[in-house]
Amino acid sequence: MRLAVSVGLLTLFVGFVALGVWQVQRLAWKTELIAQVNARVHAAPTPAPGPAQWPGLTRQNDQYRRVVLRGTYLHDKETLVQAVTDAGAGFWVMTPLVDARGFTVLVNRGFVPPGRKTPETRADGQTSGPQKVVGLVRMTEPKGGFLRANDPSHDRWRSRDVAAIAARRGLSDVAPYFVDADATPNPGGWPLGGLTVIRFPNSHLIYALTWFGMALLTLVGLALFRREWRRGPDRSRA
Repeated sequence: MRLAVSVGLLTLFVGFVALGVWQVQRLAWKTELIAQVNARVHAAPTPAPGPAQWPGLTRQNDQYRRVVLRGTYLHDKETLVQAVTDAGAGFWVMTPLVDARGFTVLVNRGFVPPGRKTPETRADGQTSGPQKVVGLVRMTEPKGGFLRANDPSHDRWRSRDVAAIAARRGLSDVAPYFVDADATPNPGGWPLGGLTVIRFPNSHLIYALTWFGMALLTLVGLALFRREWRRGPDRSRA
């Protein structure tokens, strides 16, 4: 029994240490990721990726890259996606922009409350002619959101699924990402841009300390067990 208990406690100790080391590695990865994203967000904007770059785009390397687009909006093909923001509940206005280079990018122009859902209630913001848009690259959000799937047939959207929205609107040559427009005011104030939330939960240090603490307690338990065993059954009952 002594051997079995000792082996069991040592196994737990090794397991807890391994989990702690893994969390330290995750902490280093998350810290580097946050630094990379911060650098992208505050970098000078570069031209949005064109078709030749699309196959190489990844969430890890391109999410939140700051880019610039120049083109013309197709306001008659905008799509409203349910949104909950710091400004309240409402919708994201996703509008296709035909880039001057010949392809189309869905632009999240920003947030509108339910009272501004129809284009007529924000007519000043339906800008025409060549536009310049600066914003952040966001990767497509397939399969819906808010625990509910998108319903393209009824034009009900819970997530910004680029491929599904493009198919519903009959768009072609559409980038596999969308762009969150920055806070540059739109005429009339709507849509309200610049509401991208960049937040990375980073509790890995706490998790690491927890696992290392469990490892330490396991060692203490092993030491107490071995001490009591050495004392023998008579002394342990004294």
